[in-house]
Order: sequence, then C-alpha cells, then structure tokens
Amino acid sequence: MSLNPRQIRLLKHLHITGSCSLEDLASHLQVTVQTVRRDVQRLAEDNQLIRFHGGARLPTSSTENIAYRQRAQLHADHKQRIARAIAREIPNDCSLMINIGTTAEAIAHALSGHTGLRIITNNINVACTLGHQPGCEVILAGGNVRPRDLAIVGEATVEFIRQFRVDIALMGISGIEADGTLRDYDYREVKVSQAIMQSAREVWMAADISKFHRPAMVRLGDLPQIDRLFTNARPPEPFPGLLKAAEVDCVIAPEDFS
Repeated sequence: MSLNPRQIRLLKHLHITGSCSLEDLASHLQVTVQTVRRDVQRLAEDNQLIRFHGGARLPTSSTENIAYRQRAQLHADHKQRIARAIAREIPNDCSLMINIGTTAEAIAHALSGHTGLRIITNNINVACTLGHQPGCEVILAGGNVRPRDLAIVGEATVEFIRQFRVDIALMGISGIEADGTLRDYDYREVKVSQAIMQSAREVWMAADISKFHRPAMVRLGDLPQIDRLFTNARPPEPFPGLLKAAEVDCVIAPEDFS
C-alpha cells in the first residue's frame, strides 16, 4: 500500500502513543473522524495497524514483550509524568511493594524525596535506586534473578512476598484488554504480581496510554482488583466506562506536572 502524508503521520503518532481513539487521531491530524476511520480501515487491511472499537493500535505480540532496553526508552516521558503523579500521592512513613518493569523503576526515581518509607520489591533496579535513600528501608525479595531486566521471580519470591501486608502496592502492567482483563507475558512474573496485589491494602496501577488494548498471553487479574489507575491521557473506549463500573479512581498525569 502506498501511504499518503496523512496516513504516515497517523502511523507516526501511533508509534508515539501505542494506541489512540479515533477522536484523538482526528484532533491530532486536524481532519474529521470519518476521514480517520477510512484511513484506519485501509491501514488495518494492509496489516499496518489493528482496529478496535473506537480506535487503533500498533500490532504487537501476545506472547513476547518488547526488549527491556527498548521498553526503557519507549514512552519514557509518559512514564516519568505518571511516576511523578504517583509520588505526589505517596505519603511519607508508609509501606510499599513495587513490582518489576520500567514504569516501576520510574516510580522509584520519583520517590527520591520521600522519608520513612519501607519498600519491599522483587526488582533489583528499584532496590538499587531506593537503597541509598536516607531514612528509608528496602527489603529485596529472594528468588531467581531474570538476567534481561534483573527481576526476581519464582515460587520462592511468591512465598517471600506473602509474609507481608503493606499499605500500597505500586504495579506496572503490560496490557489491559477491552474486557478489563489485566495481562502480562511471563507466568512466573504474574504469580509474583498476584501475590503483591493480595498483600496490599490498596493497589495502584501505572499504565501509559499504549497499554490499553495491548494483548498479552497471561491473565494477571481484572480492573476491580485495583483501587487507582495512573495514566498520561484519557483512556480510549471502552475503558472510561469499565473503570467507572469497577470503581477505579483514574488519575491522568498532566503534561505540566512538576
């Protein structure tokens, strides 16, 4: 398929956002929704994107995540905005669990000004970031170290996590599907994340806009299991209704957050 300049801009925008509603695409391209709908249909037929109800996303694998170093750079500004929004809501002198992933690591950096935190994590990168924090205690879970991202996973990790009960679990996620299912790629990682969610009084999830409508193979849970969702833009349909029905507080980090 030979692309016109508008369709090229549309695909470039999706490479930045990961997924987007038709209305937001129309606003970005300064055209009508009907024009965007036609472009999306043609690009979907050419396998350059995937349509969903009310929007479009880039094709992604449901069996394998993007490489760690690429994920660290992908949507980095969005992750940092989300991390700052979360850090602002975290009080001093509380207990936290932080799971693995590049968004979780951004949250750890954003917590650098806090005091009196007790943090349990299965993420060596998070432990290294917060281990130097004066007045904070970091407890690192035991288990098998995954070389590609220094995550700690396995049955020993699950058993370790189950010993604790913390105020807040801070979670990243690989994908949220249109039925409200929370999904990830590695079943060992998912087992640990499930234990973290069960060991917290509140579950706060961080998901940039690219995570909506993103498929992944392993079911982690469902939207009603989380209390707050932090993202960088209004979620596409049907997620606003799903979040409301699940009584999830959706926090959108503003661009000028400081």
